[in-house]
Amino acid sequence: MAEYIALLILVGIAVFLGLLLTNLSGITGPLRPNRIKDSPYESGMDPVGTARDRFSVKFYLVGMFFILFDIELVFMYPWAVQYKNLGWFGFVEMLVFVVILFVGFFYILKKGGLKWE
Repeated sequence: MAEYIALLILVGIAVFLGLLLTNLSGITGPLRPNRIKDSPYESGMDPVGTARDRFSVKFYLVGMFFILFDIELVFMYPWAVQYKNLGWFGFVEMLVFVVILFVGFFYILKKGGLKWE
C-alpha cells in the first residue's frame, strides 16, 4: 500500500488543480452578462430559430455513414503497412473487404440515404 501513496498524492493534486483552475476565472473575473454574450454563436451570423428545433433523421444517418466508412478505412492502414508480408491472400481478403464496402455504399445511394430534401 505504501507504493500507492505517491500516486494518490499526485491524483489529489491533479484534482485540486483541475477544480481550482476551472473555477478561477469565475471567481476572479468580472461577471457582466448581457444579451449579446448570452446569445448562441453560429459562425458570426444571427441565430435562426431556437436551439430546440428537431433535426431530420437523415442528418443522423449521414453522420453514422461517415463514422462507418471512416472506421472501415482505419482497417485499411494496417493492411497497407503489412501488404508485402501478406501476399496474395492479404490482397484477396482486402479486395473482398472493399467490395463489401462498396456494396454497402451503393445500397445507401440506391435507398436515397445521402439525398437531402
